[in-house]
Amino acid sequence: MFIKNLEITNFRNYSNIKIDLNSYKILFIGKNAQGKTNLLEAVYYLSTLDSFRAKTDTELIKKDENFCTIKAGIKKFDIDIDLEVNINPPNRKKLKVNGLSKNKSSDFISNISTVCFTSNDLLLLRGTPEDRRKWLDLAICQIYPAYIERLNKYNKIKTQKNNYLKNLKGSFNADSSLLDVWNEQLAISGSNITFIRINFLYELQKIAKIKHTQISKTEELSIIYNSTIIGDINTDNKIEFDNKFILEKFKQKLEEKKQEEIIRGQSVTGVHRDDISYFINNNDAKKYASQGQQRTIVLSLKLAELELIKEKINSKAILLLDDVLAELDDLRQNFLLDAIGSETQTIITSVDTLHFKEEYLKDVEIFEIKENIVRKI
Repeated sequence: MFIKNLEITNFRNYSNIKIDLNSYKILFIGKNAQGKTNLLEAVYYLSTLDSFRAKTDTELIKKDENFCTIKAGIKKFDIDIDLEVNINPPNRKKLKVNGLSKNKSSDFISNISTVCFTSNDLLLLRGTPEDRRKWLDLAICQIYPAYIERLNKYNKIKTQKNNYLKNLKGSFNADSSLLDVWNEQLAISGSNITFIRINFLYELQKIAKIKHTQISKTEELSIIYNSTIIGDINTDNKIEFDNKFILEKFKQKLEEKKQEEIIRGQSVTGVHRDDISYFINNNDAKKYASQGQQRTIVLSLKLAELELIKEKINSKAILLLDDVLAELDDLRQNFLLDAIGSETQTIITSVDTLHFKEEYLKDVEIFEIKENIVRKI
């Protein structure tokens, strides 16, 4: 997989720029607040229809403008593909592949895969459960594009249920028959998401454990999926239950929480409240891991994600590294750069070239970002 060009209009701080990319190693350099990360964000958006830092699409649009557009030409399996996204709230975003409109998000994002590693990811362990769920869901979408439709369906049902619960809030004798309908739909959708998440983490951790041990030498990584429905699941082991089992547990849990949800006026259990925990040698990494150990975990996860995509879709994802080398020590920097491989297109942002070995800078295409202008040097 290779991105050949990128064109953005009214995106973040850029009015209109087009960049031709001709190398597997791309480096954007420039001082802070020049817009380096914005270019990576645009590429990432094409593969997920989501941002790794914005809460809403509106934040992506340049100030005083009412729309933005991202276009890219990519090559996948020796086939040229043109992608285009037009964001114009409150209208639905418009998606085009080779000039043809696509109504399903999955039909669009299936064309390009990326793995993005930012300095914010180094806070993944210490961040919120929402941060960890978002990382997991977007990672799954890179391999199973249809998963995005399942998430959207679940969130739509959850929103409708919450709106209904607001009307019932505090009412003990209210007719809650419609709530049973929402719970049935939520259980069907949510059990499927739970099943996919656990299986994905099982596949991911097999690779991440190896990467983690290669870096740390003596430490073993474990990943636990904290489900509000079926409890904590150790992904070291292949799950022995099926989707039907999770569905029944989902229905039971929703029934148990029914009165509490009516009293509180909101959904209190489901995949939107699940979390992920990481352990090093059976110790909770969030509580006991040093900064270096936490960096090793995140680095291992990102490299595992990259390898798993190659394994599942038979195409290497585009790797986006947003100023992370400055956050890693020499050991982890070298491990990351050595692990990438020459056939993985890698786009890196950095203040300068000081963090790179002279050998790595060979065949690198370098662009300088200054005052909203991108210049090849």
